[in-house]
Amino acid sequence: MNPYARLRRSFASAAAAREVGSWVREYLGPVAAGAALVKVVRHPLGFLCFPVWRDGDLGICLHVWAEGMRAQPTTSPIHAHSWDLLSIVLYGAVANDVFEVVDAPERPTHRVFEIQSGADGDLVRATSQVVAYRRRSHELFRAGDAYTLPHGVFHVSEVGGAAATVALGEYRHGKPDRSLGGLATDDHWVHRIPCTAEETRRVAQTVLEQLTQPAHLEEQWDRATS
Repeated sequence: MNPYARLRRSFASAAAAREVGSWVREYLGPVAAGAALVKVVRHPLGFLCFPVWRDGDLGICLHVWAEGMRAQPTTSPIHAHSWDLLSIVLYGAVANDVFEVVDAPERPTHRVFEIQSGADGDLVRATSQVVAYRRRSHELFRAGDAYTLPHGVFHVSEVGGAAATVALGEYRHGKPDRSLGGLATDDHWVHRIPCTAEETRRVAQTVLEQLTQPAHLEEQWDRATS
């Protein structure tokens, strides 16, 4: 069984938080010890991305929000993925706002951009589509909560303090990543800044410490048995 299938099964279990947390500790142990090299990058949406596993259209990432290590987007934070995502919060809290985006050629507020990601970063290209939007829903997810985000849904994920999630993704062909940006914003290239080996080791250690705090373990148990 590959890691994606293993985690997908864990997400569906009553003890999802414990099982996924155990898997993360197993993965991060060698990273924190400096025995495993991982290419962690500062994602433009503000988190650190550990690219844990990828095979074809399936992928697993560990997302970590850490103070002082947050990149800023060059467009608005409102975006839509080309992936169907299933995530679980390891610690902290993640707020998801989902938006309804409609064509508004007469009174637009934003332009739709398509994002082409490569090994060195993202090419952000303006389209001719100009739009307006309104918030459709707001949800808050805490440690132990799992949530889904289908491809193509415009949303913002907001994290106020420290947090981490494990995200499972299934790529949908023909559905590009998109974001909303300024009406006059030009095409541009966004370089993803890699973390140093020491930064990666330190972040991995921080996540491990968070996952072994007594208060965190009690919260996971309460949610698993409620």
